[in-house]
Amino acid sequence: MTQQYAQVSVRILDKDYTVKCPPDERTDLLDSAEILNAKMREARDATGVVGLDRIAVIAALNMASDLIHAQARDRLVEGELSQRLKNISDRVDNVLGGSQQLDL
Repeated sequence: MTQQYAQVSVRILDKDYTVKCPPDERTDLLDSAEILNAKMREARDATGVVGLDRIAVIAALNMASDLIHAQARDRLVEGELSQRLKNISDRVDNVLGGSQQLDL
């Protein structure tokens, strides 16, 4: 079965690009292009760099840094949730264990 691809036009730093993607990923691609465009504008404005390749590298590094921080937050939240679930499980075990002893 051959997958069909849609051609999607995106505009990044006033330059148009045509990208192929599966039709069901079109919205994600457009959203990604908006984020990339914003990050590249931000990098350009903050640094004064004019070369597209340099702006892209700075934006990519900033986005990678954002990803690393998001992953660290996710691990922290995951650890906190895991600990809370363990505490709840321990409480349930204690309550059920106590009531089972009473029933005997």
